[in-house]
Amino acid sequence: MSVLRPMTSSLEARREGCYVAALELRVEKLEKRLAFARSRKASVNLHDVDEATTTGPADRKDSLANIRAAIHRKAARKREDSDVNALVSDFGFLSVNATTRDFEPSVSGMTFARLVLAAATNDEVPDPTEDSFPTRAEAFATVQYYMANIYSLFPSFSETHLLTVLDDVYQQDERVKDRLKDADFWLLYMVLAIGYAAQSREQNDDYSRRGLGFVARALPFADKALMPGYPSQIQSLILFTQYSMLDPGHFDSWYLIGFASRAVVDLGFHQDPPQLQVPDKAALDLRRRMFYCVYALDRMVSMVRARSFSFTDDSINVEYPSNSGLTSGPITGPQSADSALVLFQLRRLQSEWYQTLFQGDAAPLSDAASFIWQMCLEMREWHESLPDNLPSGIREFFELELRYSYIHCLAPSDRQPHLTDYTRKLIFEHAIAYMNTIHSVVHGSVNTAFYSSLDALKVFFVATQFFTVFNEKRELLISEQRIIPPITRPGTAPPPPLPHRPAGGEDSLDRSMRCLQQVHAQHPSYPPPHHQALMGSQQVPMQGMMQQQLHGQPMMQYRWVGDGGGQMMPGPPGQGPPM
Repeated sequence: MSVLRPMTSSLEARREGCYVAALELRVEKLEKRLAFARSRKASVNLHDVDEATTTGPADRKDSLANIRAAIHRKAARKREDSDVNALVSDFGFLSVNATTRDFEPSVSGMTFARLVLAAATNDEVPDPTEDSFPTRAEAFATVQYYMANIYSLFPSFSETHLLTVLDDVYQQDERVKDRLKDADFWLLYMVLAIGYAAQSREQNDDYSRRGLGFVARALPFADKALMPGYPSQIQSLILFTQYSMLDPGHFDSWYLIGFASRAVVDLGFHQDPPQLQVPDKAALDLRRRMFYCVYALDRMVSMVRARSFSFTDDSINVEYPSNSGLTSGPITGPQSADSALVLFQLRRLQSEWYQTLFQGDAAPLSDAASFIWQMCLEMREWHESLPDNLPSGIREFFELELRYSYIHCLAPSDRQPHLTDYTRKLIFEHAIAYMNTIHSVVHGSVNTAFYSSLDALKVFFVATQFFTVFNEKRELLISEQRIIPPITRPGTAPPPPLPHRPAGGEDSLDRSMRCLQQVHAQHPSYPPPHHQALMGSQQVPMQGMMQQQLHGQPMMQYRWVGDGGGQMMPGPPGQGPPM
């Protein structure tokens, strides 16, 4: 063995030397081939130049360089389309960090804005016309409408900053416009788009066309406005979500509020910062306002479309913004602070019972009645504490929200599958009152609050609950027989009282017939320009239920499920939306 070891070592050394020599030889051959290829390329280029100078310019269609460039451009487009399709197809498995800078155009051809648009766009936005830009006076009036009716509920940015941007855009000095950021243009154009679209009363009227035109003007600034890692991204997504609620034919509000919610969480806005890290009170209030605007929109979109919330209440720790932080400007007036804060408080109450009844365990609650009575009591106390200085349109909006919340909370679900006669009477009375109010809103001259396509789904949901209880206990509900409230345990909240009815008014039968007629009148037209994309699939069951009720026939049973915009499917009405 001692003799074989040195022989083996010398053999390995010779093999290693041969391997290195072979590699060196291979490298030398490759270098020669590379040098030959370079010299050949140079001679070909020189020949092409000589030929061009002697024979004149070649036809562009036959130019090899142009053909190559066209091939490269086509390949680049195919790669970009493939990248977008791959991202969208895997979107359900993709975790997007809203604080990353990897989506910047300088790093990658794919931007975060392109991802958002690919996921949320339902139909392409046409290019704006050149003469569609309004005068400064008209633009200011539209901004005033937005600030008074929508910003007063969702104050996610500085009113002063918006007015400054508006002045700068209409300046003759181009240097003033050059100082504006992409997020500033997005802010102004989206506010104008929402302001116009919210005033629309008919399909494709001038207001809706102008609103869509300003969205087209805003989209070229999306890459910077929606860039992750900045508070302006949250503000831009809030505005985008608001517009999508007015125009579901072009954009899906569910995806957009999901992006906004993810941005809020990734930037840490769902938690109040330590006091030592707060730069000033105004900055903290703006941060809280942005969070609660996203929170309020997320709760509204999720409840109406029978979806899960983007984040739970257990994961947040943010105090309400102070009234001083909700500074009233020259447009919004002193009521703006109260309106937004009141809405935020209502969304917290709605979130509590919705998570318990529709997002929790499917097993029935041990004492569902006590929980529901307590939630109704807290919502009634919220309504009784509304500020006196609220505008009439905003107050009407809150009363509609309260009645919708009562009906939704009282409706049967997996956790509370059985209804008492008193609960049916509550749903019956609140549904009639809701339809009366929304009927006046629909036929009003102008919207005095933020009504959108989601309100069409609310009308459908309320009508469905009305049909269900009316079908189950028709004789009892149309009679004037007094229904005794159920007995509650000591120390628990009492059942809510029935809505007040004016003395000497219509009887229950007449009110029921009028409610059915109002549903029939409102369903095809409310809200005129916005509801078709979400309500189209609901028209057959809605019309069928109305015909059955108007002719006194037993109604086919339906259940409300969260599929797309929320849909009515055949099935027992006691079954709640699956989560």
